[in-house]
Amino acid sequence: MSFRNVNQAKVATIKHINNLITCLVNIKDETGEFLMPLADGRIIDTKGWEDWEWTHGIGLYGLLKFNEITGDKRALDIALAWFRDRFEVGTTKNVNTMSPLLTAAYLHHKGAADYYVHLDSWAEWVMYDMPRTTEGGLQHITYLLDNPEQLWDDTLMMSVLPLTKIGLVLNRPHYVEEAKRQFLLHIKYLQDLQTGLWFHGTASGLSRLLRIKTADVHPGWSFDGRHHFGKALWGRGNCWVTVAIPDFIEMLALPETDGVRQHLVSALAAQIDALVALQDADTGLWHTLLDDPTSYLEASATAGFAYGIAKALRLRLIPREERYMRAARRAMEGVLAHISEEGELRNVSFGTPVFMDLEDYKKIPLTSMPYGQSLALLALTEHLRTFL
Repeated sequence: MSFRNVNQAKVATIKHINNLITCLVNIKDETGEFLMPLADGRIIDTKGWEDWEWTHGIGLYGLLKFNEITGDKRALDIALAWFRDRFEVGTTKNVNTMSPLLTAAYLHHKGAADYYVHLDSWAEWVMYDMPRTTEGGLQHITYLLDNPEQLWDDTLMMSVLPLTKIGLVLNRPHYVEEAKRQFLLHIKYLQDLQTGLWFHGTASGLSRLLRIKTADVHPGWSFDGRHHFGKALWGRGNCWVTVAIPDFIEMLALPETDGVRQHLVSALAAQIDALVALQDADTGLWHTLLDDPTSYLEASATAGFAYGIAKALRLRLIPREERYMRAARRAMEGVLAHISEEGELRNVSFGTPVFMDLEDYKKIPLTSMPYGQSLALLALTEHLRTFL
């Protein structure tokens, strides 16, 4: 590619990113379909920008990464405004509401704001008060359910990465050591030994209340009966791992000789090898059920895979072989092809409740969501660094 073409590609990519950001902060739930009513009377807006859930945490992280790479002031101002407004209101603590604290820790570290009180409070809660499973895993407690004895791969992205960064920023090495242990524990119970892909569950206490057969619900790990709930390999659940492992290794600057790094790299490489084999040949996307070509192609998971594979290449966690380079580029092209002129990432699946039939995963509605916007933002930002 010539220098002129590279420059043109950069300009086009940054234009797409700015459109994604505009759409991110202006998404509206016009029908109320995606609101989350809580028992205490609160209603969480998981789609709009002015609320506090994991969807917003991922959105903030995308803004942060774009600002880090380009110095874009608008992205920084949007993030700072969100924290100003949300910290004033507050929320209850759970695995998912912890996710914005990752960006808060970065902003605190760079001196953009003073979030010490919030970082200290939330990280101490994770360390000492968040419910634990057998063997001390972080139990995937959410706004709606406690999910006793359950491990989900989302937890690594939503709670463990924030705990890690706060440990570094506040100089609390015991946080970092706990984060390492959580990564190893989640690999132990959630990575499929046969495929290298990861099980991920939204199965909850509801499955026990309904006495649903364990094979009929979404996969994950429960120490209550010591089983994976089912055998579906869900796309977006897997993408959190592809994002989190390279970010964790980079965040801690783990040397190549470090045993934890070697274990993480081995797990990541196995997953990426499986992903390369399952990527759709025509579009560069992945199916929402990764190993089921009859399930629809899904763009948010693809964006997460594009980010993670490209970053793994840049950090040399996987060799710079043509098959990996091609998979990352084709995924980036697939993401770009699904961004509308208004900046909406299309073909994004909504959340995943418990289903009794895997066919229901194919019926999850497609809608613009903050995490779709931000995963695309992460992917294109990494595209600037790795390929342009």
